[in-house]
Amino acid sequence: MSKPLILVTNDDGIVAPGIRVLVDIVRPFGDVVVVAPDSPQSGKGHAVTLEQPLRIKKVNVFPGLEAYECNGTPVDCVKLAKHVVLKDRKVDLCVSGINHGSNASINIIYSGTMSAAMEASLEGVNSIGFSLLNFSFDADFNPCRPYIEKIIRDVMEKGIPHSRLLNVNIPNPASGRIRGIRVCKQAEGRWREEFMEATDPRGEKYYWLTGVFQVDNLSEDTDIWALKHDFISVVPSGHDLTTYPSIPELKYLEV
Repeated sequence: MSKPLILVTNDDGIVAPGIRVLVDIVRPFGDVVVVAPDSPQSGKGHAVTLEQPLRIKKVNVFPGLEAYECNGTPVDCVKLAKHVVLKDRKVDLCVSGINHGSNASINIIYSGTMSAAMEASLEGVNSIGFSLLNFSFDADFNPCRPYIEKIIRDVMEKGIPHSRLLNVNIPNPASGRIRGIRVCKQAEGRWREEFMEATDPRGEKYYWLTGVFQVDNLSEDTDIWALKHDFISVVPSGHDLTTYPSIPELKYLEV
């Protein structure tokens, strides 16, 4: 029997430490193909490239594996993987990450990591995005490896009921000890944003986005609560953005 085919991608770039760890974790689970951006693409969300040509190049980044770098966004990478690199092959699982930094709560909307996984799920592929709450290039991924292995193994054996997409965020506890895994919902949160204004050497003003993440709901069934208490959060996610309770209440708009 043929091995499952696993597509690996990310938004931090094909040489980021997180994707190296993820590739190493998924190798035993099947045949692995990597298609990832050639440079960091954080915060790209579900952007696609329309006004310039896309290029993919085979690279020898992961010894013994088929790997390609792409000049486009994370979503471009998944689209090219499906329609060009793997056009005659069925992908059994897509994993994206391991991202450096949180994609919990509303951050899923901005995340290139999660958008890549979401794009694969739109194509009917079970997909998982992994993020570690540590921005450091030297982040220690070892404490979370057995948990990532378990999640991948379980998803490959049992699937993802009612969804094809999981948003997995991993805490970075000071003790190094992760307490376990919690399946939960996305917390209500938002960014309280500011733009820092400065002047460049030519006397022109420029702006730098900054801000503070504000949580509006910290109940025990949310991803932010789980992460604050050193649990890995697993949020089953989807593509339907309809607010169903509003439909009957907006019937007054109909004519």
